[in-house]
Amino acid sequence: MTIGLTRAAKAALSRRGLLAGTAALAGMVALPPGVARAQAGAYPLGEFFKPTMSNGAALSPSGNRIAVAENLGTDETWRSAVDFLDAADPEGQRRRVELGPVQVDSIGWANDDRLLVSVILKAETSARSQAGSNRRVEGVEYYMRRVVSVHATTGEMVLLFSDQRNRMRSTFDMGRIIDMLPGDPDHVLMAAWESDGVMGLHRVNVISGAATRIERGGSGTYHWRAVNGVPVLRHDMNSRGTMETILVRAPGETEWKMARRTRVREAPDFLWVGASETPGKVLVIARFDTEDVQSVREMDLTTTALGPPLNPRPGRDVAYGLPDSAGAYLGAAYYGERLEYEFVDPALVVHHRALNRFFDNSCNVHFTDVDQARNRFIAYVNGPAEPGAWFFYDKTARAIVNLGQARDLDPARLGASEVLQVRTRDGAAIEAYLTAPPGGTPGPLVVLPHGGPEVRDTPSWDRQVQVLAAQGWWVLRPNFRGSGGYGQDFARQGWTRWGDRMQDDVEDAVAHAVAARGLDASKVAIMGTSYGAYAALMGAVKRPDLYKAAIGICGVYDLPDVLAWEDRTDDNPGQPIYEFWTKRIGDRSAIGPALEAASPRRRAGEISCPVMLVHGVEDPVLPVIQSRRMRDALRGAGKPVELIEVEDAGHADWEDAKEQDLMTRYVALLRRAFA
Repeated sequence: MTIGLTRAAKAALSRRGLLAGTAALAGMVALPPGVARAQAGAYPLGEFFKPTMSNGAALSPSGNRIAVAENLGTDETWRSAVDFLDAADPEGQRRRVELGPVQVDSIGWANDDRLLVSVILKAETSARSQAGSNRRVEGVEYYMRRVVSVHATTGEMVLLFSDQRNRMRSTFDMGRIIDMLPGDPDHVLMAAWESDGVMGLHRVNVISGAATRIERGGSGTYHWRAVNGVPVLRHDMNSRGTMETILVRAPGETEWKMARRTRVREAPDFLWVGASETPGKVLVIARFDTEDVQSVREMDLTTTALGPPLNPRPGRDVAYGLPDSAGAYLGAAYYGERLEYEFVDPALVVHHRALNRFFDNSCNVHFTDVDQARNRFIAYVNGPAEPGAWFFYDKTARAIVNLGQARDLDPARLGASEVLQVRTRDGAAIEAYLTAPPGGTPGPLVVLPHGGPEVRDTPSWDRQVQVLAAQGWWVLRPNFRGSGGYGQDFARQGWTRWGDRMQDDVEDAVAHAVAARGLDASKVAIMGTSYGAYAALMGAVKRPDLYKAAIGICGVYDLPDVLAWEDRTDDNPGQPIYEFWTKRIGDRSAIGPALEAASPRRRAGEISCPVMLVHGVEDPVLPVIQSRRMRDALRGAGKPVELIEVEDAGHADWEDAKEQDLMTRYVALLRRAFA
């Protein structure tokens, strides 16, 4: 095992020569395995919830300037700043511009002089309750998002939309940047709500802050996409927020036409990438019904027809497309052993591989900014034991410089992870991520099935995993069949197999981990969110001999009931959301008894371990009644159960303070179960 670098070590190694002939970064000198781990113990739980340090880094279009967003506040007080650096001397003196009592949401360069900073600020408790309303609600804390234009040399700050005071007073969200307009350095396109609740598209001057509306959306419009300042896609949302309609308009046309409808949450099958080199076409991520994987492809704006896949990879769906600062397409990102790219320009491959080697091939190196010369890059780096850091890479100067990081957590005091190749009982193959506690001593195991279920876990930072590992426990994240990211065939193998094949894959991954690492099979617990909560409770039903505790967060526990709820609430023509879940879970009219048998609520009497349930009262994805009925069923069967309802919260979207409190309670339950 190679020891990861602390922030100080990374700074010390920031300038490395490249190996001649290969353009590979010189390897770092690693300590013998175990040396650093013997110097300090695991972090206490509270360390994982300290405020972030850096909130992002951005490279100007020419590649000459760098900006880094820094959090200067505490849990109680908000305060942020932006540091400006000369890209020719990235380790030189920084120029700091204080932003005041705000949190930085994101940063990006409008041009080489002006940085746009999206900030969140706390509004007065007497602020108007919604856009266009005179009603005021006392005693409620509101958050507002705004964009500030900061001059990199003078530090002068201009609030965008500053010429529209009434809008500024009444609208919470005015931070949606649609297009940075590389060909018009003085303006950007932004979306903002009108007084009647309809979203408008505005051309905003980044020097004066003045805005001019150029277009109004429809009643459900919430976003646009543009190419060279011309809106070409419009996104309209249904009332429940589950389905969006993609409208298309080719340059020169006046009317929008529908291209397709796509799901917002459940395995979305259409994603924007950017401009194409072919006039009248754009790049999107999509798949045909006959194809296995999602790929980047061109879409004709006149006919809405999709072209052939540009760079498909068998068994792997595209995660996202990568543009440079001018919007030119550079390649597609995939998850293999870690984040990988299929680059249009093969010359970029060697540099990404070199950066991977610099981080011991143990992190995901995301290119977030690439200058137009494709010589300078900002990379966001994270991994199972790296909570997130931003690096500047100059391939001509052969330099890599640490710009900032999210949390000051030493990888030597975190749990190391590995990928397990698991053979299932029916001969299939799945992947699972196993994280050891610091030191790697065999002990209890906590299983964390992911939500979705048609998403996947990746070899990335997961705070929940590291909190559990810090308690001395191993943590397992299986990508069971039915997960997304591996192609449609892999996902389809989990359709209508809730409670059996999908659950069997989780159990097979547990058996593999226990055998491979000599773990204590008498001390295994299971917890998860959304579908993961279902898997946790269904695991407790099927394997009372295995699981000593089960924790379900915002879960579904009665399949016929949740399908009936989707049937009632799907307000889209043809009920595509209900149809989606009927395909994945099962048809109530065809396999009703099987769905009842696969519902933990209907089998509560078979659970023998203690259960903790958590649910947001305002959850729009899975109603809180699912957890309430699960609690009632367990109580009726005389089983130990606790339900925690989180007020004013949705689908596990509570703030850090609440998450820390809940994690403390999860840990306490698991300690009792493992005692």
